[in-house]
Amino acid sequence: MELVVKEVATRIGKKDIVKNISVHVKKRQFVGLIGPNGCGKSTLLKSIYKSIMPHQGTVLLDDMNVLKTTQKKISQHLGVVSQFNEMNFDLTVHQMVLLGRTPHKKLLESDKQEDLDIVEEALRRTNLLDYKDRGYLSLSGGEKQRVILARTIAQQPRFMILDEPTNHLDIRYQIEIISCVKELQIGVLAALHDLEMAAHYCDYLYAIKEGEVYAQGTPEEVLTPETIEALYQIKCQTYINPVTHGLGFAYTI
Repeated sequence: MELVVKEVATRIGKKDIVKNISVHVKKRQFVGLIGPNGCGKSTLLKSIYKSIMPHQGTVLLDDMNVLKTTQKKISQHLGVVSQFNEMNFDLTVHQMVLLGRTPHKKLLESDKQEDLDIVEEALRRTNLLDYKDRGYLSLSGGEKQRVILARTIAQQPRFMILDEPTNHLDIRYQIEIISCVKELQIGVLAALHDLEMAAHYCDYLYAIKEGEVYAQGTPEEVLTPETIEALYQIKCQTYINPVTHGLGFAYTI
């Protein structure tokens, strides 16, 4: 699916957080949002998937007007993996992932063999088959995030939004999660803090500053020392990472 966001603006209280932002994600493209804390990345994503309703703009998934469509219908096409997924009650990992099938079911409809097969495949993709009988609350932060990703994969979305899903995880889990999403070969819009990860995985970037698009383009076009200094108020030099053969960054304050 293609995502087209046109001039979205979102106000919280009396403050304009997102200011007339337009974003385009082509079919099977992995697009990143970068920028400092508080710049509006998460608010923009929440506005796109209707966790927060923008006061202006249009959000289209192909020809579906997201802001005028029911949440159940949206969830049949759009999956979201966010940063925090705490619960006050416990389910097994298998039960958690099975919840991903909910948008495709009628009220009180029982699970079919097809649903169980889809859940099994989601657990396999995220290396969680050995965890399926474990309680969700007993898992580490990285393991929990893999469960949330598996649940989202079980939705069989045609587009996915990653709302800073790896921000509090160590590097191993960051790579596991982003690599797994990349392998799905669907459209993705992701807010990312790690610039090397953004450079390695993203086809296109939007740099956000104070609620507006400051720069956009390929990682090579956006991740320049000048743009990084303007966004983060730090100086840096770029180089070719000998391991990934992508952009690397050396920072000085």
